[in-house]
Amino acid sequence: MNERIMPYDNKSISRLILASSSPRRKELVATLDLSLPVSVFSLDTDETIQADWSPSETVEQLSLAKATAVRQAILDGEASEISFDENSLILAADTIVLLDNDILGKPSSIEDAVMTLMRMQGREHQVLTGVTLLHTRTGETLVQHRVTNVKMRPLTEKTIRAYVATGESSDKAGSYGIQGKGSILVDSITGCYFNVVGLPISLVAEMLLHFDVMVLQ
Repeated sequence: MNERIMPYDNKSISRLILASSSPRRKELVATLDLSLPVSVFSLDTDETIQADWSPSETVEQLSLAKATAVRQAILDGEASEISFDENSLILAADTIVLLDNDILGKPSSIEDAVMTLMRMQGREHQVLTGVTLLHTRTGETLVQHRVTNVKMRPLTEKTIRAYVATGESSDKAGSYGIQGKGSILVDSITGCYFNVVGLPISLVAEMLLHFDVMVLQ
């Protein structure tokens, strides 16, 4: 899904605005070495999923909603350090875990996390991340997504409960974090590892080129 709202005027991008409070996404953005100032500005947005959305539409629409909310807040003067007249880019992302066509969100309790991981153990699931780049001044928008297949090891309930007891699963979609202790739960992945962490860096780099932003310059 690519949306071009207004033509880009090819002026140099002066700032990247990360529409996320996730420390993992902030760390991944830092690896891009963009030679641009990066601001973090995130808002709570409506994450209601429409019944007719496919999984890919879901992550794209939710990432777009996050970016749009931040742009509106900047327009309303709610981000004092960011000028609406700047040639800034808003970067937003949304990640879901998919198993048997069910979207697995963050667990509501310890038992919910255990039950989720019991369903996933020994099986393959998909991780989808939607990414939006939105030019703050012109409104030009680019929206894409990436999919990674993850195969979990066969796991006993004892192992799953021991992992959940670490507390790592509490704020993770799918109840595990591949970049932490959750890595021992995973047998193999097909696709982008960083997509599972929460931000497909190679896709972001490709999308930035549309706005003439070079990575590793």
